Amino acid sequence: MNSAAVVRRTLLAAVAAAGAVAAYRQGRRAQLAFGATPEEEAADLPGDDLVPAADLVATRAITIRASAADVWPWLVQMGQGRGGFYSYDRLENLAGCDITSADAVVPEWQGVEVGDEVHLHPEFALPVAVVRPLEALVLHGAGPVDDEGPVPFDFTWAFVLRPAADGRTRLVVRERYGYRTGWAGRMVEPVSWVSFVMTERMLRGIRDRAERSAARSSAPKPDEDA
Repeated sequence: MNSAAVVRRTLLAAVAAAGAVAAYRQGRRAQLAFGATPEEEAADLPGDDLVPAADLVATRAITIRASAADVWPWLVQMGQGRGGFYSYDRLENLAGCDITSADAVVPEWQGVEVGDEVHLHPEFALPVAVVRPLEALVLHGAGPVDDEGPVPFDFTWAFVLRPAADGRTRLVVRERYGYRTGWAGRMVEPVSWVSFVMTERMLRGIRDRAERSAARSSAPKPDEDA
């Protein structure tokens, strides 16, 4: 192979590599901000102060045609052994989560207080750090570790309701990761992509349930005297 051909192949390989890097960065940026406006990405949200120097932040959002009062009950009953996470139950259960997402608001699951634990898995839970009824629910914990291993990262998972036009509600879900080890990023980066897939489905799951609840509550009731 002559030198000109080597140069051409080298240049083509460099261009392909640069394109792959650019595509990855663009995709990463899109998944970390799925559905969120620039204002929502930049906003200070409840729970941000719990991981003040975050190394990775994901802010994802959806519009729900219902009031915060219609959305809130679905948030407070989340958790393994409770209402689930309204996402891909089968995928979660492949990891042994034993989750079934509820399609109804269950009164026994409506109480949640700071210090309670929300289980993601039968053997792993995140404590509730912030409860602001009809506004914010924040979980705060650390990455899973072995008995003798270091804690890899600090973590918050915030669910925030913000009013939107025409009586609608924006549900903003934010994850903040603060790395505690040099290798935490290698763990969190793949997790962020899995989280994107599950969160996108969860947002739609909560939206659909809340909108159905709102539609039922606003439907005209039969005349009892008829």
